[in-house]
Amino acid sequence: MADRYGFQTIATELEGRILTVTLNRPEKMNALDIVMHDELGELFGKIERDDDVDIVVLTGAGKAFCVGADFDQMEANLERGGYEDGHPDLMNGSARMARSILAVRQPMIAAVNGHAIGLGATLALFCDVVYMAEGARIGDPHVKAGIVAGDGGPVLWPMLVGMSRAKEYLMTGDLLTAEEADRIGLVNHVVPRDEVVDAAKAMAQKLAAGAQIAIRFNKRLVNKELEDRVNKIYDLALALEGLTFETADHREAVQAFLAKRDPVFGQG
Repeated sequence: MADRYGFQTIATELEGRILTVTLNRPEKMNALDIVMHDELGELFGKIERDDDVDIVVLTGAGKAFCVGADFDQMEANLERGGYEDGHPDLMNGSARMARSILAVRQPMIAAVNGHAIGLGATLALFCDVVYMAEGARIGDPHVKAGIVAGDGGPVLWPMLVGMSRAKEYLMTGDLLTAEEADRIGLVNHVVPRDEVVDAAKAMAQKLAAGAQIAIRFNKRLVNKELEDRVNKIYDLALALEGLTFETADHREAVQAFLAKRDPVFGQG
């Protein structure tokens, strides 16, 4: 079957009126490089304008859903002497991606087939229903890289699990098991790993058989508060993330990751 949109790092397959979107860098556990980040920025606009798509299933190729940013790219940035002044890609591209996700009128179902970390967790949690595989972990460990969780954590987590739990997980960066995520209401369903995509597609079929206008309007109504939070918080969150990219703690975190050792923060 032909790929729907022709991206390099994201596979898209339309079957009936259900679009399956697969993050497709399995050799990097679907970590985001510049190409994938740019393609994600285009993806959701294409979906929103695609009249042949009623439901979207989002998953990852290989063992992971998406483990967030590609640390090799962070190393390259540091070797060049840092990031572009003002972080225009962060302030423009990341904010645009969040708003384009919320503009998608069709229901989106996440099939979290493996670890969903950082922006990977954000992509999953922006979906309307989340199926998570047993054995997978989810979390937003930006803080362990010495940076602010600017791409969605402070927006999504308090709405899903409450302020106290959200602050705990965002300040520690601890990852949750699928069972823990289910217990606190972060995800909808936990199923065996080899069943997660089929379970998500079964829900997609159920929704595809429903009243599309009413389903889409229900999604739009529930998402109004989320849209308000994105408009109120996202730009500030990204600005603070940009500031922390310039810190010694972030440089130490990247160097420690690449050297496979624990970081030592607060060393000036």
